[in-house]
Amino acid sequence: MLQISTRSKAVFTLIFCLFLLLPQTAFSVNDDDLDPPLGPLPKHPRIPADNQSSKAIYPAAMGPKQLLGYLLFFDTKLSGDATVSCATCHQPEAGWTAKNALSEGYPGSVHWRNAPSVVNAGYYNKIFWAGAGANLEEGALYCARNAVAGNGEIDMMESRLGLTYLYKSKWSKVFGHDRPMIDDAWRAIAAFMRYLSQPNTQYDRFINGDKTAISPAAKNGYQLFQGKANCVECHNGPFLTDEKYYNTGVPNPPSWEKSALQQISFRFQQYAKGVEENIYRTAKEDLGLFYREKSKEHKMKFRTPTIRYTKYTAPFMHNGVFSTLNEVIDFYDEGGGENDPYFNKTGILNVLGLTPEEKSDLVKFILSTSAEEVVLASPEIPKIGRTSNWTPKK
Repeated sequence: MLQISTRSKAVFTLIFCLFLLLPQTAFSVNDDDLDPPLGPLPKHPRIPADNQSSKAIYPAAMGPKQLLGYLLFFDTKLSGDATVSCATCHQPEAGWTAKNALSEGYPGSVHWRNAPSVVNAGYYNKIFWAGAGANLEEGALYCARNAVAGNGEIDMMESRLGLTYLYKSKWSKVFGHDRPMIDDAWRAIAAFMRYLSQPNTQYDRFINGDKTAISPAAKNGYQLFQGKANCVECHNGPFLTDEKYYNTGVPNPPSWEKSALQQISFRFQQYAKGVEENIYRTAKEDLGLFYREKSKEHKMKFRTPTIRYTKYTAPFMHNGVFSTLNEVIDFYDEGGGENDPYFNKTGILNVLGLTPEEKSDLVKFILSTSAEEVVLASPEIPKIGRTSNWTPKK
């Protein structure tokens, strides 16, 4: 007979007691992983060792690399025909995302997904809806190069920067040399995006112990978030996302099948992502994580977005199909959507039965995770060529 030592019994008892102390929403039916607890956001996103920069965040004064990234974020030189910048899809006046359901694409095309906001993007470990990028540096490169986004060629974009005289002095100050290199451009843009961080919301003050930071209605929404609504199953941890991938049955936007341009862009993406011919010809849905993993269980799965800053970032979901947070809550109150042609919708969704008042309180709590709007004017972009007061050396 197996003998269990006194020490082993004590360890087992301790683990069991700790399990009993966990909140009821720590585990969920069909998703039995232990979710990280809610908490305040770190004061600044992690800065990579190979891209050190100022830790300033909005609205403080930017450091030199952040200032350079600010210019480059709005500079159309970093695209194919020099008409598109990061700000074309990530518009400051629209919450640093796109105003339309599907992001504005490269001229002559339209993007096939909604542009995520870049505010707080430095806290993500997986960039984009299907996690194609590991960090903001990669994200800046991918956007500038993607055929339906920036459509830029590396040599052409780097040449334009090199022909912009005013960038030489800025490069010298930030990187120690006066030759604008394209990889440095992505580093500067990433540093600027980390500046667009918001770790001091009403919610963060509340979670840090200030019980007056949010309203009574928002406090009730906070309880619903962890309890009856069970939002915390996916929106957990300090950043309020588990960064996992789910198919929740999100419907297509009304224009999806009616717009010839959207379908052309979609078919092009199918081709570019290397899918099999039968999928290229028959797929009617954005297959999400499948394009990276190429396994059927990943079809139509997308990374959980944070709920932070959503006060300003409508429309919502990977395809921008919902215009308000109320619509999003109604969607999950009904147990998600019915758009599940591959029969792999996540099993953690259930009909919630929220009352109108509970839905209202839930919205108030979600809004408490946004602080003041991040507002920056479009900077004056240096033009290609010499400065007006340039004189040749003798």
